[in-house]
Amino acid sequence: MTMYTQLYNRLSFGWNTVKIDMSAARRDPLPIIPFGLAAFAATLFALGLALGTTIAVGMLFFIQMKIILRNKTSIESWIEEKAKDRIQYYQLDEVFVFPYDMGSRWKNFKQVFTWSGVPEGDGLAWPVREDCHQYSLTIEQLKQKADKRIRSVQYRVIEDYSGACCPLNKGIKTFFTSPCTEEPRIRLQKGEFILATRGLRYWLYGDKILDDASVEGVSRIRGWFPRNCVEKCPCDAETDQAPEGEKKNR
Repeated sequence: MTMYTQLYNRLSFGWNTVKIDMSAARRDPLPIIPFGLAAFAATLFALGLALGTTIAVGMLFFIQMKIILRNKTSIESWIEEKAKDRIQYYQLDEVFVFPYDMGSRWKNFKQVFTWSGVPEGDGLAWPVREDCHQYSLTIEQLKQKADKRIRSVQYRVIEDYSGACCPLNKGIKTFFTSPCTEEPRIRLQKGEFILATRGLRYWLYGDKILDDASVEGVSRIRGWFPRNCVEKCPCDAETDQAPEGEKKNR
């Protein structure tokens, strides 16, 4: 007797509801449900899916609770780390305080889980610490963008690049190490200049230096491009490395 036969014998179908006939369990002995190879494999597969879903949802719950208790998203954590690096690099006498962390996990928790069911804030203004204001994080982001422009490196294009996501003619390592991101690739032509702000081992990310007559209606072109298509422009030691006094005063 198979599992499906047992289910059929235990269920009596009515017009509106499905009722379980418990009298059959008292009349008949405990059934033996044989499992074939296919049924056993399907059961293991279903068990794996159930465990995987449980683990994935559990990890998502842990990440979300961590964000709620800290009142800080992963992007905001990255901004905070960059703020600390900027202050340490330039040896500034300032301390960056994240404005939305109220200093207590319980206070952060109460901002999201309220008795009314509506989190605090109106979507534009949020509760902040006493020593901060609504634009503290915005000001820090502007400082980081200005610092990124100062520390950018100028490159000259020595080889054309079509803007392909995974170019086949730029080397096997460049092909397999293409950045896994939604950011675009930019098309390069020999002789153009690029300001690189960050990069990987075989790829760089930067802004193309545009002439007024080169591209009409476009103010900025930025994206990824292969490192072997450009070379670093020669520059003086004074521009390549800022003096110590200038670092401290920025």
